Amino acid sequence: MNESLWNIFINACLINNFVLAYFLGICPFLGVSGKLETASKMGAAVTFVMLIASACGFGINMLLTALNAPYLQLISFIVVIASTVQLVEMFIKKMSPALFQALGIFLPLITTNCAILGLVLFQTAKNYSFVQSLVYALGAGAGFTIALMLMAGLREQLDFADVPKVVKGTVLTLFIAGILSLSFMGFSGL
Repeated sequence: MNESLWNIFINACLINNFVLAYFLGICPFLGVSGKLETASKMGAAVTFVMLIASACGFGINMLLTALNAPYLQLISFIVVIASTVQLVEMFIKKMSPALFQALGIFLPLITTNCAILGLVLFQTAKNYSFVQSLVYALGAGAGFTIALMLMAGLREQLDFADVPKVVKGTVLTLFIAGILSLSFMGFSGL
């Protein structure tokens, strides 16, 4: 592919944002976006897992293509993602027990985060080179983090607003998510 690295990054980060355009990774998006600090750290963890999964996914795809066993791709990708998440979980538990507690159940849920699996499947379908795959993962992770941070910032500000009881909680959160999604559609012209 002759697509520039900058175009790949912008495409994954803004134009085809995994959360706000593809609606992948909604569970942590809605669950961890209550506080900016937690959202930023979750975004960093997901970005790290995306980078590792992307690199491993590229290698696995090449190996399985050479072995003429593409039917093993999906299960292989899932094993790599689950292993990477376990490493991240152990690292965070050891280095920052408070963050580990704050992320709660959403940290192990990175394993089943469809944004990460989607990333590896999309990069394989697009036949990206190794460097292009890493840039794609970095852009997707940055876009995921941006979406989390935007949602967390808005939710923190709404804690101080006088909002009718009818729309408090989940209703308001989903309404904001929809507006954010619509606003990111404006990047589709890039």
